Amino acid sequence: MGAMPTYASKTDVPVAASVAEIQRTVERFGAEEFGYAVRRDAGMVEFISGGRRVRIVVPLPDRDAKEFTTYLRGGFRYERAEGEATKRWEQASRQRWRALALVVKAKLEAVEAGISTFEAEFLAQLVLPGGITFGQAVAPRLEEVLAGSAPASLLELEPKRP
Repeated sequence: MGAMPTYASKTDVPVAASVAEIQRTVERFGAEEFGYAVRRDAGMVEFISGGRRVRIVVPLPDRDAKEFTTYLRGGFRYERAEGEATKRWEQASRQRWRALALVVKAKLEAVEAGISTFEAEFLAQLVLPGGITFGQAVAPRLEEVLAGSAPASLLELEPKRP
């Protein structure tokens, strides 16, 4: 993993507060349902708005990554104390959730302002009937389509003609 992103890199907002902010935001914009889950390597928020289920996954930093567990001094790598490593990992996790709160709010504000549509903003995160997101369904074929070595339709669906 590279350098930590700069947005909210020094935030002290707890993860729970960021999740609550995301929930308030999606509810303010009309979401009927909201949920979230966390596992070691990722967090996820999911909501239903206008009959559409949206799932956004945020990758969480690896607790064992060298950026948290070690440091360089004089060209030598040293182990950090466990408490310091945990503190740095928690900071990086808080940063990811703050960034997610920003993204969700920005997308919904763009929709409300008429800059974009709900579908355009959340297309990749829309959950399909089989339980995967649209992005998960089309991403494996995207490079083929862009290179011209696959049919133009990512999902093998013919567009409806008027």
